[in-house]
This record gives sequence, structure tokens and C-alpha cells, in this order.
Amino acid sequence: MSDWNDWLGRSERRSDDIVRSPAMRLAATLGDLTSSYRPDAATLPPLWHWLYFLDATPRADIGPDGHAAKGGFLPPIPLPRRMYAGGRLTFPGGLAFGAPAERVSTVTSIAEKRGRSGPLAFVTVRHEISQHGALVTTEEHDIVYREAARPGAPPAPAPRAERAVAVEETVQPDEVMLFRFSALTFNGHRIHYDHPYVTGVEGYPGLIVHGPLIAMLLFEFARRTEGGRDVAAFSFRAASPLFCGTPLRLVRTDGPEAAPVFEARAEDERLVMTATVTFA
Repeated sequence: MSDWNDWLGRSERRSDDIVRSPAMRLAATLGDLTSSYRPDAATLPPLWHWLYFLDATPRADIGPDGHAAKGGFLPPIPLPRRMYAGGRLTFPGGLAFGAPAERVSTVTSIAEKRGRSGPLAFVTVRHEISQHGALVTTEEHDIVYREAARPGAPPAPAPRAERAVAVEETVQPDEVMLFRFSALTFNGHRIHYDHPYVTGVEGYPGLIVHGPLIAMLLFEFARRTEGGRDVAAFSFRAASPLFCGTPLRLVRTDGPEAAPVFEARAEDERLVMTATVTFA
């Protein structure tokens, strides 16, 4: 690994018009799994900014995994597999429909570690979204880079769910949901739609459900358990991948924490994601 300090503090600025059509399509994709979006709402629901400020990398600049080739805004870390590791968000305001907005993104942290499956690198990008001169959303986005799968190597053991269940729902993301979410977020990462690639090159047993999609499902579930209350802050951390067609359990747990803890679990009690929600 090299010294990536030159990338620390690197920033980029993007503008977008907050139009209704992407939100309408996401609402159709989620169906009854969301109660956040209303056709007559003046503002975009929290997290739905992921439909905007999208990376429009030209075809010639796409890497073999479907992402933008390394070495632009993000450092060219020489580990081939990269995935969404988690994030922390606050919502000091709402993104209004029918008006332009701006996102400023800055690389704030680059760290190398060694995990159970080999070397890892974590890159954190801070996004600040403003509209009409006011800050409306902050997000710290964690990206993890991993080495290539070794043929025949067993998967790293995943953490297990241990907390008591207070409330739960089950949803089963399918190929259509994954395709629609990839299209809505202009996400070309092949692990979400290219079965021969994800199994033959990256070594996973099936298509992988997007981390932001799981986070959004947890967020929507959390709001439903609280009667649709507004949210001031949301954080989530991916624990292990979920594969398409696998039932996903959305769980609110019991615990002593001031903020409720929510978990996404596989059927075998494997932890997929954990999240905390601070209600307004």
C-alpha cells in the first residue's frame, strides 16, 4: 500500500435539481415498505438524496467492476473489491422539491487495517448538502476496499445477532428491486446485477443487495415503529453481505441505549447491518 495523504482533503462539488420523478420511482420500488414519501410533500424524505448528485462517469472511464476507474476523486487503492461499509447522517433541514441543491464532498480519512479475510482499506468521505444557502443534510460515507477472493477459501465468519427482539418484519429483496435501485442510483457495480461476475470473479454465492438499500429499509422500518416520527440523525454499519432472494429480517432490539438499535438479520441470525436512529 502507498501513502495516500495527497488525497486527504480532496473535494468535489456537484449541483442537481431536486425533481420529483426519481422519488416517485423509488416509492414505486419500495411499495408498502415506505411511508416516508407522499406525492404532495414539499420536501424529499431523509436518505432519498441518494437518488441525486449521481456520478455520471463516461463509459470509457468505467473500471472492470462497473465502478468508476480508480484514481480520480477517490484514491487508487490497489484492492479490487470495494463496498459500502456504513455511514452517519444528520438532517438539519429538508431538501425542497423544485429547487436546485449543491453537494460538497471531501475525503476526510484513509486507513489501512488487517481483517479476518486479509488486508482492508477504509476511506471516509464527508458530504454536505445545501439548498438556498442553508445546510440540509450531512453524511459521512465509509467505503471498504478488500483483496480479491481466493479460490476455495471459506468465507470469513460473520457476526451473530444476540440482542433480544422487540419488533420485527421480514422482506425479501429480489432481482427486480435490485435492478431498479441500481438504475435509480446510477450504480453500475456489477455485484448487484451480473451473476456470472459476482460468483465467478468476486467469489460471492449470489447477487449482493445494496448496502444503501438495506439501510433505507431499516430507516423506513424504524420510522414505522415510531409512528412516522421525524428523524434528526441516523447511522448504520454493514456487518456482512445479504444475497438476493434471501429473507431479510428488520429488527428493533431491546437495550439500555438512549437511541433505539435496529438490526438487519439473515434467517440464520447472521448480522447484516446495525443502525441507530435519533428521533427529533
